[in-house]
Amino acid sequence: MDIRIRASFLPHDDPAASLAFYRDVLGFEVRADVGRGGMRRITVAPAGRAGPSVVLRPPGDDPELLLATARLDSVFERLQARAEVIQEPIEQPYGMRDCAFLDPAGNMIRVQELR
Repeated sequence: MDIRIRASFLPHDDPAASLAFYRDVLGFEVRADVGRGGMRRITVAPAGRAGPSVVLRPPGDDPELLLATARLDSVFERLQARAEVIQEPIEQPYGMRDCAFLDPAGNMIRVQELR
């Protein structure tokens, strides 16, 4: 199966502390910082590198793994028999086609189509 990690979503209670850790301790660059106060959603990734990012988001959102593939329909066909489907492949209003499953622990796995 041709699939790769696209992003990981991690909850935070203190956006300033999370940002300081990922930016100042790990040396990640900030790719997006949306919202304000405790409701900030911050995307960080290794500086100067393309590839997967980490999205730090407010508490209350469930952790989510974001995967990507050029073959969304074949990945969906294979996974639908082995995982609980929560969304069949659809075109999202923000321009991405994706589907979603739950893993055995109830975590959401979203698979996006690479274009």
